[in-house]
Amino acid sequence: MLHTVNKSPFERNTLEACLKRAVPGAAILLIEDAVYAALAGTTLADAMTSAAQRFEVSVLGPDLAARGLENTALVKGVTVIDYGGFVDLAVEKGPVQAWL
Repeated sequence: MLHTVNKSPFERNTLEACLKRAVPGAAILLIEDAVYAALAGTTLADAMTSAAQRFEVSVLGPDLAARGLENTALVKGVTVIDYGGFVDLAVEKGPVQAWL
């Protein structure tokens, strides 16, 4: 399953809820303001490093760029993908669960 999260983890608990319910091996894609969770050096960095070991964690590159973060260090294990990669994940992982 592909889980998409779009809210900042510093404002809402949707990422936390997603991580608690996703099964190991699932894909998690951080989009829109959720891309802030992928940044190294934040209070979430350790939790995201751990999540990247259990899940296939990706962040949407255009959303990083839209926030001026395209050259910012990311948590180890997080992959940057483009829109084509988003489509590939949706096709490969089956149903998509959007966490709003």
